[in-house]
Amino acid sequence: MGNNLLGLPTFREINFKNEILAGLTVAMTMIPESLSFAILAGLTPLTGLYAAFLMGIVTAVLGGRSGMVSGGAGATVVVLIALASSHGVQYLFAAVVLAGVLQLLVGVFKLGKFVRLIPQPVMYGFLNGLAVIIFMAQIEQFKVTENGIATWMQGETLLVMAGLTLLTIAIVLVFPKFFKAIPSSLVAIMLIFALVYFFDINTKKVIDIATVSGTFPSFTIPQIPINYESLKIIFPYSLVMAGVGLIESLLTLNMVDEITNTKGKSNKEAIAQGTANVVNGFFGGMGGCAMVAQTLVNLGAGGRTKISAIIAALAILFVILVGGPVIEQIPMAALVGVMMMVAISTFKWVSFRLITKMPKSDIFVGISVAVITIVLHNLALAVLIGVVISALVFAWDNAKRIRTRKSIDQFGNKVYEVYGPLFFGSTSAFIDKFDAPNDPDKIIIDFNDSRVADMSAIEALKNVIDKYRQHNKVVVLRHLSADCIRLLENANGFIEVNIQEDPTYKVMPEK
Repeated sequence: MGNNLLGLPTFREINFKNEILAGLTVAMTMIPESLSFAILAGLTPLTGLYAAFLMGIVTAVLGGRSGMVSGGAGATVVVLIALASSHGVQYLFAAVVLAGVLQLLVGVFKLGKFVRLIPQPVMYGFLNGLAVIIFMAQIEQFKVTENGIATWMQGETLLVMAGLTLLTIAIVLVFPKFFKAIPSSLVAIMLIFALVYFFDINTKKVIDIATVSGTFPSFTIPQIPINYESLKIIFPYSLVMAGVGLIESLLTLNMVDEITNTKGKSNKEAIAQGTANVVNGFFGGMGGCAMVAQTLVNLGAGGRTKISAIIAALAILFVILVGGPVIEQIPMAALVGVMMMVAISTFKWVSFRLITKMPKSDIFVGISVAVITIVLHNLALAVLIGVVISALVFAWDNAKRIRTRKSIDQFGNKVYEVYGPLFFGSTSAFIDKFDAPNDPDKIIIDFNDSRVADMSAIEALKNVIDKYRQHNKVVVLRHLSADCIRLLENANGFIEVNIQEDPTYKVMPEK
């Protein structure tokens, strides 16, 4: 695809048919999910639909990743359930606004790039866990609620629901083999809708979850006292929501990057997510973030630009204002079948083939992230734990790599050639390699194949130098790179070092 100066496809390169159909398909799958999340949080159904529209339209226009879809995601709503139940919906709206402000600050200060440091095993675990969550959420639709109690379907009701779901999956799988011009998921929804309507089949529908008709969202300032006490109440929830939303959104951005082989803008997306949540709080939406499942639906249906996300948002607004009675009649089996296929495609099946080829630590990280995601439904915590484990494993592996080769030069000085990075994990092993009482009066520590990485490394060097000074011996550092020299110079006053000047030495040859 050729790009213009802004990195966007030109007008002629946009497949408007695919974009429009993809947007409509996304809207169909987003509506029941938004309703379910809103009800789960004890909010009105329209609060979820408003979030789907507002998040979708704002992030589509301002966002840094074409093809990505945002809405009222469960990952962020779950964070706010306790706040809404204990202090009311107005505090929830205020928390959403503050969370948006925090996300804006992340984007403005260009901190979004740090999400790209998330290791691949964490991504595998995140997506596999999320796939299981999406699939299990669809299984829950095989329940019916009577007198406020949810029970599993039985008899004919269960058979009809299961049959229609399997038929939906079959259509999604088979249709693309014969005709690819229209997204198979949209075709499946339309065919199942027609089948149920014309044959008057009694089965669970969207209206059995909630009504979706309403008015255009109106601007309202959250009705809470503007004081320090209110801030103390909402800030912890806002902070967690901002973190969860950004992690899920930027992980989704990375996923789309890999699928489309293009590059999104993480900081721009953080600003868009923040702006969208601020708008949500002032217009009665429950807030949200990027939605992995709907993004995959969008990409699978051919959506590659922001047009599909805009169409999806406008379609949801149309449903709120006009099309509610029609959408309410869509069989849940059709939406369940589509989302099950999304779950299957989300799962990284390649991870099973790689499991015998990956390091055991990476396997442990991937499984840990998946299990935490499934058990706790806390995507942010799962990713955080995965990153911490990966970082600790990396530090441990590098700590074991430090070693020294000892020799005596022509002047009788002992030379310690250091190999491997000197950082907090390797300082103990580094210090143990020196023999101050028995070494000659002058030793040289050669950093040609090493570098001083952090404050712990400086502290280790200081300990070594002090030991030799106690025996009236001199330590000289040689072949330090420019950044290591700057690090030691900045620590002047804490550590005094002798650095051997070598004007011919360069860490990397200049080209």
